Amino acid sequence: MTKAPANQIETKTLNVSFHSNQVLKNIDIKIPAKQLTAIIGPSGCGKTTLLKSFNRLLEIQDDVKITGELIVDGTDIMKPGLDVPDIRKKMGLISQKPYPLPMSIFENVAYGLRIHHDKKAKALEAAVQQSLQEVGLWNEVKHRLHDPASRLSVGQQQRLCLARALAVQPEVILCDEPTSALDPVAAQQVEKLLLKLKKDYTVVLVTHTLRQAKRVADYVIFLYFGRVLEQGPANEVFTNPKSAEMKAYLSGEIS
Repeated sequence: MTKAPANQIETKTLNVSFHSNQVLKNIDIKIPAKQLTAIIGPSGCGKTTLLKSFNRLLEIQDDVKITGELIVDGTDIMKPGLDVPDIRKKMGLISQKPYPLPMSIFENVAYGLRIHHDKKAKALEAAVQQSLQEVGLWNEVKHRLHDPASRLSVGQQQRLCLARALAVQPEVILCDEPTSALDPVAAQQVEKLLLKLKKDYTVVLVTHTLRQAKRVADYVIFLYFGRVLEQGPANEVFTNPKSAEMKAYLSGEIS
């Protein structure tokens, strides 16, 4: 009998409101460790808000109210007194559009290492190389590490941002529609990369593309107007949807 994976992230009655507009309503979910979980649903249903709650990034916005429990590795990270930078270090975040820092390729990857780890020059170089190799970028950039990151293609910039996130050794990779700004070839590269990385990391992917979720997801969470209507193993959710809304979403009636 196959042992079920442990849950890396769990929420209990999570509610999020902005300026008295409730965006997430009583969210109870469990995200399994070292699998790829896709958060899907129509536009404006709260997918990105849910994703950004996991590393407490929502709190930097004005007039946000968050209640409920958000448990990571068995600890409720919403409790007062916790080290928020340490929580965020566990979570690498990849945005829709790549945002390389205005510095060299090397320094983009080394940036987090210099903040979080006291590494000597040789150890720093080795860590940067390892991170670039992990995202399949090393052979493409090894002879121009000190060129500005802005000279890379958009697809390369997205992989560089992923390398920057991996360099500080997170446990979870949060991806907010990371292929939406990429051409089909670059998008396929990133998809393959995420599938490879789930062996060592928990990957949470917000995607607006149902086909993508069907290709890559092990586990699925379906949001609809701020509520979780379905969640479970991808093959079960996609082949045997229980709610009328999920059936309509799968058939293309709502998008």
